[in-house]
This record gives sequence, C-alpha cells and structure tokens, in this order.
Amino acid sequence: MAKSPSYIEFRNISKHFPGVKALNNVSFRADAGSVHALMGENGAGKSTLLKTLSGFHQPTKGEIAIDGKEVMLGSTNDALAHGIAIIYQELNLVPELTVAENIYLGQLPTKRGRVDTETLNRNARVQLERLGETFDPSCQLKELSIGQWQMVEIAKALSRNAQIIAFDEPTSSLSQREIKNLFKIIRELRDSGKVIMYVSHRMEEIFDLCDAITIFKDGQHVRSFHDMSELTHDRLVKLMVGREINDIYNYRSRQHGQSGLRIENFEGPGLSQPLSMDIKQGEILGLFGLVGAGRTELTRLIFGADKKSAGNMYLHNVKIGVKNPQDAIRAGITLCSEDRKADGIIPIMSVQENTNISARPWNLRFKGLIDFEWEKKNASKQKKHSM
Repeated sequence: MAKSPSYIEFRNISKHFPGVKALNNVSFRADAGSVHALMGENGAGKSTLLKTLSGFHQPTKGEIAIDGKEVMLGSTNDALAHGIAIIYQELNLVPELTVAENIYLGQLPTKRGRVDTETLNRNARVQLERLGETFDPSCQLKELSIGQWQMVEIAKALSRNAQIIAFDEPTSSLSQREIKNLFKIIRELRDSGKVIMYVSHRMEEIFDLCDAITIFKDGQHVRSFHDMSELTHDRLVKLMVGREINDIYNYRSRQHGQSGLRIENFEGPGLSQPLSMDIKQGEILGLFGLVGAGRTELTRLIFGADKKSAGNMYLHNVKIGVKNPQDAIRAGITLCSEDRKADGIIPIMSVQENTNISARPWNLRFKGLIDFEWEKKNASKQKKHSM
C-alpha cells in the first residue's frame, strides 16, 4: 500500500521523440493537500508529462521523486505501485462490463477459482459511497452518464489506494451539475491529503478550483505559482503564449463572401425547435452552449450522421440532399467529431490509412485496387499542412 506523500517532484525531465522535444528540462513540485494546475497551449507538453508520470513514457533525461526519493516508473504497474493514478479525458473503461468489474479490473476478488461477485459488488459499493454515489455497482457501465463514468474512474483510482491523482481535461463532456459534483469530490480528495494535478483549458475552472499552477510553453517549464492570488487571467495568458492577451487572435473585422452553407428549419434528434442559419464564405461561426444544448447534434445532422426529420440545406445557394456521411463527403462537407477516439479514427490502422480513408472511394486504381502511392503522397501533404 502506497504511503501518503507530502509532495511529488519533477527534476529536469526531458522527453525527446524523433525530431521533437516534447519536454525539455522541466522541474517543479506539486504538494499534497493542494490542487496543482498544469496549463499551456496544445503541444506545450502537459499530456507528455502525465504519460511520463503514469509510466507509459520513460523520460529521456531527468527523474521523478516522491518525498525527495527518486522512483523508477518503468511501466504503468510501477506507477500504480507508487500510488499514482491518471484519469484521462478519454476514460479507460469497458462499457460492456459492470461498474464493479471496471473498478476492480485487474484485481477482481476470487473464491474457489471464480470471481467472487458478492464481495466484488460489496467492495465497489463502498468505493462509490465514498464519492457520494448510490448507483448499482452490478449494472453495466454503458447504462450510466459520462459524469457517472468519471466517478467510476475515480473510484477505480481510490480502490488502488492512489495518493497522487492527475485529471486530464475532466470536464470536457460534463454538464454543469456533473462539474459541480466533480469539483466537490476533487476538493475532498485534496482535503484528505492527496496530491491532485489538474489539466484544463478552461481558465475559470483553474481560478475556481486550483491552489497552485505550473505553466508550460513549447515543452518547457515557464513558471510555477504556489499562490494563485499572484496571478490574473491576463498574466496567465501572457505566460502561456508569450504575448499580450489583445494580440492572441489578431482579429480584424472583414468583408464576408456569399452564402457558403445555409440551413433552413432543421429539425431532428437533439434540437428542441426548428433551426435556421446562414454561414458566409470566409466566416467562422462558433456554436456555444452547455452539454446537451444541441451543438454536437446539429453538426451530426448537417453531416448526415443522424437523420433530420425536416428542413433543407444549401451549399453555395444550391440545394443539396445529405442522407448519410458519404453524401456529405461527396458534397465537400467534413466533420471533426467530438469523440475522436470513437468516431474520428480507427486506432488499429496507420496514420496514412486514417488520413486517406474518407477519400479512398474516389482515388482507387483500376478494378478498385487501392492506390498506395497516391495515399502516401497525400498523407505526407496533409501532414505538412497541419504542422
């Protein structure tokens, strides 16, 4: 059983991949009894640091110490043995298993060579009650909400006696009620003396929840604050991006073109009333609202992933019929999905195959054979454009 630590320290941590310095001489400490935020733009090194802490990556240079003593984290099992748990944005749970099985996966209690279901459910109920949850541990995970999944992930960490718990963008898919409950649990974990590390892009959460902060930029440690009163929103942004807040987007009012995409009286799953809007060429339209407000549902209707019950859609003032995603792609409409892991990529396929899979029907060679040479060139081209 892991001893409750007073602090965890990162000493000159570097992690290099071919052609990339994801982390470069990062040093800071996070104390027990506080929520320590990790902030920085995408690619700043936060996720790489968490994967190094989890034992998934081993640092190219540097060391991690708990209470001043260096620890070797050569695997995720090593991290668990030292009381470290990472709760990722994409939760590592199995929907088809029960809540109890997910909590104790890898450490299921047995009796006469078989899983002791009675003990399993009883122990799981104790972990859930610690978090104020009352749902049935014997129900399948897929029957629960995403907010309840978060609670199951936390219960799993507590069942392993985790003393250092990191949260990676935990509120990205939660409702306001679920966020409020999550923050209550995090504060209770903090008050019980655990080391809490928290990654988020939402600044209001950082100032509301966190006691300390470490800022990253381009894989480097910019500065740490152990007193949040020393920091303002504007100063935090400047440290993250390296320039004043009024220069971040460099927005200038400009003339828009003709109608690009117009929808009229759209109705369908997730929309509480008919919706119409006209997006001009050269215009970026933001969709804003709480979880369940209909943002994701609207994009799925436009893309044909869900079937609309009424309404028309026009592309460059020409009416189009989109009954499925193939129709949308053929018309020039693409969707970067909310759940990239489930809906956006095929993890067992290569980057090249994932890049080209939507374009494949229109770039086949004679007799339907895949044109691998074209796909290689296209993947390389798209990679350069996205850098």
